Amino acid sequence: PSGQGLVVLMTLKILEGFDFDHRDSQQTWHRQLEAMKLAYSDGLHYITDPAHMRVAVEDLLSDRYAAQRRAQIGEQAQAPQPGDPHASGTVYLASADAEGNMVSFIQSNYHGFGSGVVLPDSGIALQNRGEEFSLDPAHANCLAPGKKTFHTIIPGFLSKGGVPMGPFGVMGGYMQPQGHVQMVMNLVDFGLNPQAALDAPRWQWLGGLQVGIEQNASRDMTAALARRGHEVQVACDLTSYGRGQIILRDPQTGVLCGGTEPRTDAHIAVF
Repeated sequence: PSGQGLVVLMTLKILEGFDFDHRDSQQTWHRQLEAMKLAYSDGLHYITDPAHMRVAVEDLLSDRYAAQRRAQIGEQAQAPQPGDPHASGTVYLASADAEGNMVSFIQSNYHGFGSGVVLPDSGIALQNRGEEFSLDPAHANCLAPGKKTFHTIIPGFLSKGGVPMGPFGVMGGYMQPQGHVQMVMNLVDFGLNPQAALDAPRWQWLGGLQVGIEQNASRDMTAALARRGHEVQVACDLTSYGRGQIILRDPQTGVLCGGTEPRTDAHIAVF
């Protein structure tokens, strides 16, 4: 908190209880979408400044709560609702060097040029993340003095067994945690290299039962998801499906492998 990173972790925690043997299967995409919807509904309901959180992060990421949410995923699409764990304008870059230093970095003014306020004599425009505050006094993310708002920027980093593997990130507002889940599973569960992980077709939950699918996904996949109750929209414009970068470091050899986003201007620089 107070960013969307917790949404990624909750989604992956729910999916942890399933077995996946094929990336491009209707069941994989269906379960990913349903888990994302459940985690997002919880995230938008509970995540705010850590000092103002009404539930503990440990409860949201607990095995018990993940199992409870996982059990709600059936064979048909459902409109998500937040659960009760209490039963209880963005730029991303990844960098690495030969000494093993690795950085995952994201910067965002949010909408356009942010707040429209520029620090005198600096040229630095201040962000307008405060737009994410709620004015509903009953909402967890209600505006309060000195309070940090829920925000969407989440630079990611992969590690395995305590060993850092590398930085990654996917720009794109509310697509960010959805892109993160797909990148992590592409790399970890389906064994894709960084570039293949970024090139693969993506899905996006749009709210309610509506989901977007990139046009390069198979027609069979689109039809199969529709039969499960998803209201599928096939996207020709792919710019809203995230813009990512990945670097992975081989812990044995130190060799660095990078991938860059095919959906927008992006570049890998080696020097």
